[in-house]
Formats: sequence, structure tokens, C-alpha cells
Amino acid sequence: MTQLPRLDVDVVVPVYNEQAALEGSIRRLHAFLAESFPFSWRIVIADNASTDGTPFVAAALVDELDGVQHLRLERKGRGLALKEAWSGSDARVVAYMDVDLSTDLRGLLPLVAPLLSGHSDVAIGSRLARGAHVVRGPKRELISRTYNKILRTTLRVGFTDAQCGFKAVTREGAALLLPQIRDDGWFFDTELLVLAGREGLRVHEVPVDWVDDPDSRVDIVRTAVDDLKGVARLAFATPIARFAAVGVASTIAYALLFLLLREGGMGAGLANALALAVTAVANTAANRRLTFGVMGRTGLLKQHAAGALVYAITLALTAGALGVLHGLAPGASHGVELMVLVAASLVATVTRYVALKTWVFAGARRRAAALEAAEAAARAEAASRLDGGRGSAGRRGQRGEQVLAQQAQDVRA
Repeated sequence: MTQLPRLDVDVVVPVYNEQAALEGSIRRLHAFLAESFPFSWRIVIADNASTDGTPFVAAALVDELDGVQHLRLERKGRGLALKEAWSGSDARVVAYMDVDLSTDLRGLLPLVAPLLSGHSDVAIGSRLARGAHVVRGPKRELISRTYNKILRTTLRVGFTDAQCGFKAVTREGAALLLPQIRDDGWFFDTELLVLAGREGLRVHEVPVDWVDDPDSRVDIVRTAVDDLKGVARLAFATPIARFAAVGVASTIAYALLFLLLREGGMGAGLANALALAVTAVANTAANRRLTFGVMGRTGLLKQHAAGALVYAITLALTAGALGVLHGLAPGASHGVELMVLVAASLVATVTRYVALKTWVFAGARRRAAALEAAEAAARAEAASRLDGGRGSAGRRGQRGEQVLAQQAQDVRA
């Protein structure tokens, strides 16, 4: 049986109501790839619910041009279009570019070469990196720089430009990241890169030559608001942020319960111990599920027992602080007592987080990591069998291999 050569790169062009620009852009891209790109390729027009003549233009291009496919979706969303196109691809690398071709096409080879060589997992074009040449108005420049500054400040990312419509991912990287991405719109790009960083994937940046499209129909204000909502969601998705949120809720509940017990005539020491005990159980349960992602009943009693020891440390700190307060000010009000207790609880918070992470839930997290590793190994084995059935990468041709080797050397340098 004849083995088919492995496809190197899928170039996806997401479109929505682009009947005017689509034909010229695809013909230009097709001509560039046919004349200048040394690897096997395919163009995929990902039409996400266009209501104009875009589907008919795409169908005509498919009939006329070799290596062009049309993917039609009945729901809007650029992120959704990329998810569907990339998930269904059998190429070694999946890439995308905006239909306006604002990015110089000569940047495509430097974009995908580090991925084909195995040097990197994700590659992005950057309009803000040193060496980039950009032509656009001051309004868009200010918005872009402000947004990326927000990302670096709040999410501690290392890339310079999240929104440039010029990106590529290895097939393995896409398989890992796409199931985790929740956004189907413009925030897809940012979420992809943030998740890549959290998964430890290597991200390569390419300074690009970029000319703003004056006919862009992107709603800047709405997109900015949606992006900020996405940033907040990703910020809360970190374990420390979730731990902090649980801690704030627990502290409020503790304060209300302590004041209620004190107003009912209970002594300060007993009120503190009881309020801490009730909220500690709820805190451990919430952190188990929300912060550390431990589900099911396996190890539940053991984890709550360990949490009780953490509670004892907190109780000792708060009781000691309360004793010092009563020694210095025997007639302190309930409000002053609460402020001292909350301050002592904050000191114990660091101990609580370290104990929960490294001791209480450590075993469950190790079991989950081992399961994920086993699943990843199974996927890699399946991919290896698929590669063997489709033929080796050596069929790309001598020219492509030479270019790839040179690009890999340039990247390492």
C-alpha cells in the first residue's frame, strides 16, 4: 500500500463576511506558498457563519486552486473557527493568519521553522518585539501596548504581543491546549498563550512587518471589554488566586460567626475556637475542590484530619494573640478582639497554603499528575503509530530539510 507523505503546515484563514477581500487574499497567499514555501502546505478557509457571499467565493476558490479547503461553521467566533480547523488537522504544524494579510507573508517561514525543527511548541508574530516594523494609527498602538502591559502585570506573561493575527502551534501543542481554551472569540489568542506558558511550552516570537488594515471591522471597545473579562477569569484560574478568594470568604464567615457568638455571651477564647473550627472545615473542603482540583471521596477523611492539624496551628496563633491583647487591654471591645484575631489569621495564612499544597493534598495531586502523564504517554504512542502509517517526514524534500536546518541554527543562535 502506498504511504501518503505527511502534511507539514495547515494555514487557517478565519473569515466572517469577507466576500470582498477573500478572493484576492487567498490567491495572494496561494501564490506565495506555491512559489516560496519549501514545505508541504494546505490553506483552510474557516468560515464562521458568514451571511454574505463568502461561502460561494470560498467554494469557487476550492474548485480552482489546489491545496485549498473550505470549512463552514454555523456559529460565529474566530476562536471557534480556529478550534475546529486546528482540531481536525493532521498537519505537523497548524497556523493561522488574518484574511487582510496585514502581516508580511515572508514572516511565515521564520514562524513555523522552529516548530518543525522541534525547537519550540508555539510561535507568534509580534508587532511589539524589537525589530518589528509596524504601520498603524496612534489609537490602535496605544490600545495594543496598554493591553499587553495589563497582561504582563496581572498574569506575569513573558510574550510581548498577544493579539497579532499570526500564530502557529505544533500538533501536539494544539492537542494539549485546545481542550482547555474556553473563549470562542477574540480572547482565544491570549488564552492560548497564557495556557501555553502555564503548561511549560516553549513560545517563540517573530518580529513582523505589519500594516494596519483601514477596513478593519473589529469593535475595539467591545473586544477590549471582553478581553479584560477574560484576563480576570485567567487571573482567578491560578491556585493562589483561588486560595485567596476562598480565604476572603472564610474570613468574612469567621468574623460574622465570632461576633455573633460574642454578642450571645460566649467567651472570646471559646468563640474564636468554635468560629475557627466551623470555617476551617468549610475552608478545607473549598480549597480541596477549587484550589487544588481534588475531586471524589478518595482520601477525604485523611485530608480533613490533616486539615484539622493545620487548624490547630491557626488556633494556637489566634489564641496567643488574644491572650496578649487581654493582657495589655483587659477591657478590649469585641471589634478590637476581631481585628487582632484576623491579623493573626493572616499570619497563619501562609502556613495554611504551604501545608495544604505540600502535605494535605500533595498525594492526591501526585496521583492526578501521574494519571495525566499516563494519558499523555498513550496519546504520544497513538500519534507515533499514526506517523508510521503515514510515512516519514523525509518526504518533504531536500530543499525543505535544508531550509529547516538553517532556520533551526538561526533560532538556536
